[in-house]
Amino acid sequence: MSEVIAGVEIPDTTLVREATELVRDVAPPLLFHHSRRVFLWGSLRGREQRLDFDPELLYVGAMFHDLGLTKRMRRTDQRFEIDGADEARRFLHAHGIAGEPADRVWTSIALHTTPEIPLHMAPEIALVTRGVELDVLGIGYHAVSDEERAAVVAAHPRPDFKNGILAAFTEGIEERPDTTFGNIKADVLAHCVPGFRRTDFVEVVKDSDWPE
Repeated sequence: MSEVIAGVEIPDTTLVREATELVRDVAPPLLFHHSRRVFLWGSLRGREQRLDFDPELLYVGAMFHDLGLTKRMRRTDQRFEIDGADEARRFLHAHGIAGEPADRVWTSIALHTTPEIPLHMAPEIALVTRGVELDVLGIGYHAVSDEERAAVVAAHPRPDFKNGILAAFTEGIEERPDTTFGNIKADVLAHCVPGFRRTDFVEVVKDSDWPE
């Protein structure tokens, strides 16, 4: 029997069940509940905007989007978003989903911290970003009703979430500071890691090997 939260049905499929168990196994509760909320917020925003989206693909994108912050899934040689995107694509391939649908999920995760661009792409890509923006930044907070918001948070609580998610970001990226060049996660390290100095785009241009 499908689970329904705030009027959103969690797809009752093998793909969704196994994605849920994988994330529950490797991610701390803070990231698990955050990821489920991202799916729910994304679904609610998609309904509000009358978008035609695949709920299974949206679910995998939402659930895997922060796996690159976890101890078991993170690397140190690339952006954390790509860690999660790569893992999602491997997971989908193992379940017989390849080609454009798998690439769509990969893109939804890889671009979820890149403002504005995902919102002009396929619905699943846009809605992962919508869900993340609502849960982390409060963007679109009033686009869902008070009742919907209360139901989602009752199912997936967010105690001290603001401090907790910033700590999770810091832990997941502090060993690869260079990967924050040009993206919003440099702000996290600037606030949370003493001595961090962000790479300056203008300095990179001026210091390149080109003579002029």
